[in-house]
Amino acid sequence: MSAFNMLVVLGSTASGKTKLAVELARMLNGEVISADSRQVYRGLDIGSGKDLDEYQEIKHHLIDIVDPGYEYNIFDFQQDVINAYEKISNKNKLTIMAGGSALYVDSILKGYRLIEVPENKTLRATLDELSHEQLTEQLLQLKPNLHNTTDLIERERLVRAIEIALGEQAAKNKKNDFPEFKSIIFAIKWPREVIRERITLRLKQRMEQGLIEEVEQLHAQGVSWETLYFYGLEYRYIAQHLQGQLSKNDCFQKLNSAIHQFSKKQDTWLRRLERNGAKIHWLEGDKDVLAQAMSIIAKINNP
Repeated sequence: MSAFNMLVVLGSTASGKTKLAVELARMLNGEVISADSRQVYRGLDIGSGKDLDEYQEIKHHLIDIVDPGYEYNIFDFQQDVINAYEKISNKNKLTIMAGGSALYVDSILKGYRLIEVPENKTLRATLDELSHEQLTEQLLQLKPNLHNTTDLIERERLVRAIEIALGEQAAKNKKNDFPEFKSIIFAIKWPREVIRERITLRLKQRMEQGLIEEVEQLHAQGVSWETLYFYGLEYRYIAQHLQGQLSKNDCFQKLNSAIHQFSKKQDTWLRRLERNGAKIHWLEGDKDVLAQAMSIIAKINNP
């Protein structure tokens, strides 16, 4: 039996995560799950860095699964990862997750299970008959160590807090369908000056590939400027340019600088992940990352 059932490929933007994930899938009979909060959206291609041509014959999951405007969230992501993992495992293939968005990756690596608690009209009708004091008492019985005391102030929040508490209680009695992921975590690192060059070069390439036209088309199809801002740096700055707030040159310079800052934040998150107990196998980006990864896998499988 293998010592792992999932590989996770991390690293800052422009570090080469997709390329390595695909190469590992090719070597190890695997399929790739994208852990990127923007690649789920159809039409967000260049700005989200889907790099679909890199996959070739390798099957990928969680790319182009919802339309822009849908508020995709971590709950959706966990459900989709579980479904994809089960499909991949049922084919006796290896799951390789390429990240991605920190919160999304965290939700899988740390295994915290989110539950969806929809509005319960029957419960709400019952609670409607209770006084504010009775509602407060009921919530404190359900959650004696309540941290968010603001839920006790407004009646509407009290009702929703009771609804969630009862939903969580019911979920505890159900089978937890969160798989037991035994992951090997890789992170690609580059010297800071090299990653800066890679980021700038990639942005130039994306502008040449039609990034501005992509954002223009999304807006023409009905995606609001506000929604485009929500889809991250590339879409936010290009949207500002298209609205006449930034010249093309200013747009490029500000966007480039913002992506460099974001890259540093990703490095900080990776170091924090490691400090919090995750075992990260660091790969030197300027050397053969596939050979390094395969060597680590061999040692784990044959200690």
